[in-house]
Parts: sequence; structure tokens; C-alpha cells
Amino acid sequence: MASDVDTAPLVGRADQLAVLRAALHDEIGPGQTAAVFVTGESGVGKTRLLTEAAARLRDAGAVVLTGSCLDIGDASPLHPVLQALRRFDADLTAGQARTSSAVRGLLRTFAEDSGGADSAGALLERVSRGLSLIAEGRPLVLVLDDLQWVDRTTRQLLLYLLAGLGDLQLSVLAAVRAESLQGAHPLRRVLTELRRLRSVRVLDLGPLDRTGTDLLAAEIVGAPLAPEAAEQVWQRSGGNPFVVEELARDLRDGRDGLSDTLREIFLSRVDALPRHAHAAVHAVAAGVEPVEHWLLAEVLGLPEAELIDALREAVAHRLLVGADDGYRLRHRLVAEVLAHELLPAERAGLHRRYAEALTRVPADLHQARLAHHWRLAGEPGRALPAAMAAAREAERLHGFAEAHRHWTAALQLAATPVTGPVDAPPEVDRAVLLGRAAEAAHKSGEHARALSLLAELTGGEPLDPSCAVRIQRARYLAAAGRSAPAEAEYRSVLEAAECTARERANAAARLAELLLHLGRYADAGQRAREALELAASVDGSTTEVVLASSALGFSEAFLEDPDAGLAVVRRALETAERSGGPEDVACAYLHLAELLTGPLNILEEGVVVARRGAERVAELGLGRTYETRLLAIATNGLFRVGQWAEAEKVVAAALRHRPSGADAVELLLARCRLSVGYGDVEASDRDLEAVATMLAGGGAPRHVLPMLILRAGLAMWQGRHDVARQAVQRGLTESRSDDVVLLGALAWHGLRAEAEAHASRTVAVDETAVRRLRDAVDRVAAKSATAAGPVRVNADGFLALCTAELSRLDGRGDPEAWARSAAEWDKRNHPYPAAYSRLRQAEALLARRSRSSTATTLLRQAHEMASSLGAVPLTSEIRMLAGRARVELTGRAQPGAGRVPAARRGGSPSSGTGRGRVVAAGETAAAPSGADELALLTAREREVLAAVAEGLTNKEIGQRLFISERTIGVHVSHIFDKLQVRTRVQASAIHLRNRGE
Repeated sequence: MASDVDTAPLVGRADQLAVLRAALHDEIGPGQTAAVFVTGESGVGKTRLLTEAAARLRDAGAVVLTGSCLDIGDASPLHPVLQALRRFDADLTAGQARTSSAVRGLLRTFAEDSGGADSAGALLERVSRGLSLIAEGRPLVLVLDDLQWVDRTTRQLLLYLLAGLGDLQLSVLAAVRAESLQGAHPLRRVLTELRRLRSVRVLDLGPLDRTGTDLLAAEIVGAPLAPEAAEQVWQRSGGNPFVVEELARDLRDGRDGLSDTLREIFLSRVDALPRHAHAAVHAVAAGVEPVEHWLLAEVLGLPEAELIDALREAVAHRLLVGADDGYRLRHRLVAEVLAHELLPAERAGLHRRYAEALTRVPADLHQARLAHHWRLAGEPGRALPAAMAAAREAERLHGFAEAHRHWTAALQLAATPVTGPVDAPPEVDRAVLLGRAAEAAHKSGEHARALSLLAELTGGEPLDPSCAVRIQRARYLAAAGRSAPAEAEYRSVLEAAECTARERANAAARLAELLLHLGRYADAGQRAREALELAASVDGSTTEVVLASSALGFSEAFLEDPDAGLAVVRRALETAERSGGPEDVACAYLHLAELLTGPLNILEEGVVVARRGAERVAELGLGRTYETRLLAIATNGLFRVGQWAEAEKVVAAALRHRPSGADAVELLLARCRLSVGYGDVEASDRDLEAVATMLAGGGAPRHVLPMLILRAGLAMWQGRHDVARQAVQRGLTESRSDDVVLLGALAWHGLRAEAEAHASRTVAVDETAVRRLRDAVDRVAAKSATAAGPVRVNADGFLALCTAELSRLDGRGDPEAWARSAAEWDKRNHPYPAAYSRLRQAEALLARRSRSSTATTLLRQAHEMASSLGAVPLTSEIRMLAGRARVELTGRAQPGAGRVPAARRGGSPSSGTGRGRVVAAGETAAAPSGADELALLTAREREVLAAVAEGLTNKEIGQRLFISERTIGVHVSHIFDKLQVRTRVQASAIHLRNRGE
């Protein structure tokens, strides 16, 4: 009997198909990427839409690879990608030998991966080259079904691919079952954040309307339905295409007596099957789809001819779908219905037969399924080895989240009591399982879970005699944001006589890193030197050398010699890349990026290093931890230089990982900094409350002080000067940091709060608070005088702000003090405080009723800078002052009172709207015109733009300018943002238009 699986018409989806064609093929060009995620309830037609879209994209000349995710939580890493490649290879003809060779070469890349420290990055690069060979210059589309079951490793690979593959035009089309995205499902937040990215779309596929339902039912039946029958189908189905098809076929075939529920519909259809077909449907429902033909034959034990007949019946009755890779239920709802129809002994028997069949065909690819079936068969003794093998395989491929699930399953299996005549679990050291599970949890960002497993390992003792376990616990505590107990653990190892030289060297190096994190740079340098001395006597101490060198270099750069310290950190990164482990590489990147974007204020390079490091650590399986931190550093750097729109994109990408502990704190603070600048009160409050909750047990000054600074800044924009004062005073009380820049920012916010209170006359000035703030300013000045040059320069910027704010408290404000402040921040290329300083300088001039033309110029400059950032509260205050002074802000700013650093005007006015912010009526921001079009670009960006206009690729531009291809990509992104264009052609047109001007 022929199957009509593929003959059901696609109804009511013409608009969606057009959207998919445009988004994935027509609107992108070579070197660009795009993705569309199709969501919807079960049965709404996602798979059918993907199938039709894939066929049309293939007809349009694209290379289409299709795969599906497994429906068990511990699926093998990269399964859907491997499956897509195998399917594609099977469809190739003899005349496509070159393409087949490329596909098989890529499959060998996965099989031969060694799992070493650098293997993940090399693997992803080889995948990139392999896909380029397969595409042969054509667009490539990766179609993935049932993405709600995707493993973490495949998600990371997709993120890597969507980051760009040179000249490869890559698109991803994936279907996600909407009802699966409940609670804390990993994809829920991912899709929420992805909606904000221009290159990614989420297409919500809803049910058919009444017209579409009637048309689909008429197509199935072969004639229009009677009004009563059509109304019944509409009411029962709710427009769900799958249910419409089922009900329409019942009408067509004359079956009646069906109930109104899907369960009864499915059970009636299954019960109508012949005996062997009935058994086949139950077997597929119990299996992990797709169920291969050979596996189904083993499980059912039917002769081949009888098995074929049974499957034909099941397919003809629209319960199964057959494909080259195996069989699936027509809809997973069938499995939910049938799960309650078998006796427990029947279900266990089915799973046992699956496990026995898979055992006879040993392969790493089957270990996850083998553990699944042995567990449900009630055989924990046989499930345990398979779960452990699956965990080791996941670790080899840097799939730490999957490895954590497998080790957790192994722990549960090892502890499962055995009843009846089944094999007991093999003797396995539970301590080993706990240790492996804890480390996998830590590397996947589940820091609280890691600590819980370690506590179980040590029996809950506060200090375990094992030095190695103490170090392990300290690492987890630090990652969870619990710095004080982590420091105590490290110190206990250093003081313990029984600890080896290697353990003391490791503890000293990690303590140095922690102290650096706490802002205690002098102490960090001392511990780093101690670690290096200990490591010198220990063979194979790469990790200790990398960690200690990174901390020592940072400390030296901050306190003594910036150039020498930076060189030490760079060498530490080189050492880590040559022979270090994933965490060594990640730590070195982290310190280098922090040093460049922080104390040294080399922001452009720092952002590039942070983003490059984020890509690198993601390849090493540390996306949820170190990648998140590096992206937070990049976000902060972009914020400082005024690239707020780009910063939003970066923070959105980082949020996809759903970080925890200190990683989450770093990212939330970075996002909150943007929200406070934009004036998004609701978002700022939400993030600050989340950070406060996570730091309730104590936190590092690098977290506590920024949280309090942001709380004060937000409160001042709200006119709550007393709240701002309380936040700053708490920071002065609790701070133990050596970071004079951070302390300077805190003191400025405190003095600003008192000055605002004095100006508004709503809250009395607190003289005691002012005296404490003056003392803090003196301490910052004294400490910065002995700090390294770049640190002193950064501190001087905040000291200038503090001096100017004090002039507001002493009288009407000193215009010269504010002019010095604006000049300081112009030198640092930080547009936000520069704009604020111009506002206050204009205010002081107007209060003295002198030099009104200078005040007008300053207000126009400040307005241009603030509005281009999207800084709504600052822009509003500038407009209020301009309104009182009767200054027209739309006129051209005249030279004479200071130059707006055009190279640092980032973002766009629109980036400050649409996110719950209040925008004043008539708010606009003039875009540069005429000869000013290129004024926004730096000298280097102009060079890059000129090369783009010549038609050069990023690689060719990098070779000409002696810059890496990745750095060129960052420059091109900045050029697009500043010129407000989307393509290289548009950017080139602006360059050519302004070339002679």
C-alpha cells in the first residue's frame, strides 16, 4: 500500500515560505549568515514547512543539509550535524564524487578528533573548511528539526558557524516545539535574546485559520465538507493541521465513533492496526527516534517480509513516517498517548530488547541510547557503564553540559537498589563519579551544583584533609562569587605542611588570580611571585605558571610598569596556547582583555582581544563561564567608547548562555550599565536586584562597587538623591580595593549626589558624607600619584569630575573646572562623561550670565554626543537647560569651547528607544550630512573603508594594513554602525560620495 505521507498539501503557509526564502537566501550575500527559528505547538506543521522550504531553497541553488535532534536529554554531542552530513552523502550521485569526498572527509574530522586541549578549536576550523568545500561556492542551508532537544555542543557549533565563515553564505533553519520551552528550558532565553539580533528571526507558526482549515480538510477528503462537518473539524482541531488531517481522513474513510480527544483518536487508530503493525508503532514510540530499520527488526523479531508489511500498514495509517535513516511517529503526541497503554513489564521488555540489540553493535554513537534503554529496562547495572562511556565521549568533544548530565545519571544508577534477578551495578568508586560530575558541572557553569557534589564527596566536612579537594572547592567557591571562603581555602593549603609543592604552587597561583579579581593588586603580585618560585621546582607546572604570570603581569602593569606588565600577560597567553589546558587559555585571555580595557585604557584592542578570546574559549567548551566574562568585558569597553548599539548585541549574545555565579554578576552589571545610560529604569532595577541577591552572601569589590555606583547613578536620574547617597556611603565603608579608578568613580557619584541635592533643594546636603567623600578623593589622589602612568591618567579623569562637583557644592560651579574635566575625558575618548562635563560647564557659564555663545556651543556639543549614544536622561537634562536658556539645539556647534571628539560618537539615537524609556516629545537627533558623513570614523576606520570601496575582502584588507582578519571585521562592524548602513555597497557609496570633499 502506498503511503500518502508526502501527499498532504501545504495549506495557508505561502507567506511563511516567502519569508523563509527571503531571509535565508535572497537577502544575504557571500560571507553573510542568517537564521530563522520556527516555533509552534505540536502538529502545527513545523516539519512540513521545513521540508517544503528546504526543497525550494534546493531548487534555488542552495546546498541543503537536514538533520534532527534526538529526543532524550543525554543525546550524543553533534548528533544532528553528523546525521545531516550522512544523509547528504547518501543522496549524492556517482557524478558528484568530489562533493562526496568532501563530506566524508568532514565526517572523518569528527571521528578522528583527539579531544586534546586545542582540538575543539581545530575541529571547528576544519568544519568551516569542510563546509566550504561541500558548498563549492553555493549558499549552504543547515535545516534542523526538533531543536528543543538539541545538545549543548551542537548549539555552540551553530553559534560558531553563524559568526561567519569567510565567503561562505550560511543559513540555519530550525524548528522548535513551543510547548517544550517552559520553565528553565535552555532554549527559552536563547530565543528571547536572539529576537533582538538583526541576522536572526524567530517565526511563530500559528494554527490555520478557518479558511485554511476548511481547505486542508477538503483536500484530504477530496471534496468540500458539509457545513456541519466542517464546523466539527474546526472546533475539534482548533486549526492544528495534524489534527485536521486526522479528522478529515476519518471522515473520508467512513470511520466514526471517535471521541473528541486526541488520545481517543490516536488509540482508535493504533487499535485498528494489524497485530504486527500495532507492535511496530509501540516499538517506535518506546525508541529514540529515528529508529533504524535494522534496530526495529531486532526489537520486534519479525521476518523481514512480515516486518515490511507491518511498517507499510503503520505508514499508510499515518502513524509512522519512514525515511532513509529510520522510522518516526507521525507525531510525538502518539508516544504520549501510548506511554500509558503498556503494562510496566511490557515497557521494560521493549527497552530491554532495544538495549540488547544496541549492545550487539558496539559504538560510541550508541552509548547515550544504550544507557537510556538499560535504565528504563530496570537494569542499572548495565546502564551504568554506558552512561560513563557517554560522559567520557562528551568530555572528549568538550560537551561539558552533556558530560555533567551523564555523570549525574551514572551517580543515580550506581545508587539504584537492585530488585529481582538483574545484574547489580559494577563496583565503581563513588568518589570518582562525584569528582567527575562536580568538575563537569563547574566547567558547564553549574557552580552551585559543583559545590553540592563536592560536599557530598567530602561528607560535608568543613575542611577535608585532601589538599587537592580543598583547591577544587576553592575554585568552585570563587566561580560562584563566594570570594571570602575561597580565599580561606587557598590559604589553608599554603599553610598545611602535608600539601605537596605542586599543590602549594597551584593554590598560590589561584589565590593570586582571586586577589586580582578582588582588586588587591599588591597582594596578588606577592602571591604570584610565590607561586612562580614554587612552580620552578615542579615539573609540568604550566597551569601554575600561566595563572601566576597573568596575575603578576596585571599587578605590575597597574602598580609599576605598564609595558613590562603587559608583556608578561601576553607571554602568559602564548604559553597557555602552546601547552596549557582550556582554563589556562581562558584565564590568560581574561586578564589580557581586562588589562587593556581597564587600567591601560587601550579600549579598541581590548575589545578585539575580548571578543577573540570569547570565540576561543567557546571552542574549548567554556562558553557559559569564561566566554560570558569576556563578552562582559567587551560590552564594558564598547560602552566607554560610545558604541552602545554594538554593546547591546554583544551582551545579548552572552545572555544566551544563561550564566550563573560570578559570571552572571559580570554580565548583569555590564547590561545594567547600558540600561542606566539609556534610562531604562525597569531593566536597571531588575538587574540590580538580581545582582544584589547573588551578592547577598558577600561579594568582591569589583562587583559590589559597580553595583553601588550604578544604583547611585540610577537614583540620581530619578531624583532620589538620598538613595544615591546611601549607596555611595556603603561603598566607602565596605571597600578594600586597590583600584583607584573604581574608587574615583564611586567618589564622583557621591559628590554628584550631594551637588544634585544642593541644586534641587529637595534633600539637605549631608556635611558628614561630604567630608568622607573629600577624604576619599584625597586617598585616590595620593594612591594614583604612585600608580603606573595609564592608571594615573584614568584616575585623573574622575578626580577632575570630583573637583568640578565640589565647585557646585561651594557655589554656582566653576566653568574652568568643568572645562578641564571635559578635556580629560576627550583625551580618553569617553563620550558620556565628556558630554556630562560640557552640560555642567554650560550650566556654570549661564549661572554667571557670561559667555552665552560659549554655553550655546557647549550645549549643542553635549546634545549631539548624548543623543547619538541614546542616553535619554542626559539628553533630557541638556534639553531642559537649553529650554530655560532659550538655546536652539538644532544649530551647528561652533568651534571655540572645545571640540567634540567625532571619532567617538557611537551608536544611534534609536538605540535609546523602544525599551521602556521615556523620550521627550519631538526628540530627534540629526544625522551627519554632507562633508560630515565620514567625520564619525577614526583614521584607521577610514583606511579600512577605502579598502572596502576597492572591493577587497577582510582578509585582503588585513594583509594590506598588517592587521588580523578578525580585527578588520571589528572595524567594518563599527563603520556600519557609525554610518548607519547594512552592506559594504552602501558603505562604499558613502566613501565615494565624500572622497573629493
